[in-house]
Amino acid sequence: DFVLELTNPPNESEPLPWTLSVDGSSNLRGSEAGVVLEGPDGVLIEQSLRFTFKESNNQAEYEALIAGMKLAKEMEVQELRAQSDSQLVAHQVAGEFQTKDPQLAKYLEKV
Repeated sequence: DFVLELTNPPNESEPLPWTLSVDGSSNLRGSEAGVVLEGPDGVLIEQSLRFTFKESNNQAEYEALIAGMKLAKEMEVQELRAQSDSQLVAHQVAGEFQTKDPQLAKYLEKV
């Protein structure tokens, strides 16, 4: 798994971070994604997403990341660390890889 730091490292006065784990997949039957949001106190929220449109594994991964970030915002999470098993998505979000695919660039803008 690849860990993305979406916020500055916490210090003693900052709240403890929540962890967002995402996984997207696509096959001939469609695309799906899973989202797990875990709080520092052990709170665990899981979501399963099924998409009605055809997309790639990386697009499904971005969809999961965006859904997880929206969930974290609704939960008023102040510090968030995201994990993805997609090396491409993780490195694009971290700014380490360029985004050449126009579809993925649109997703990256939302993150």
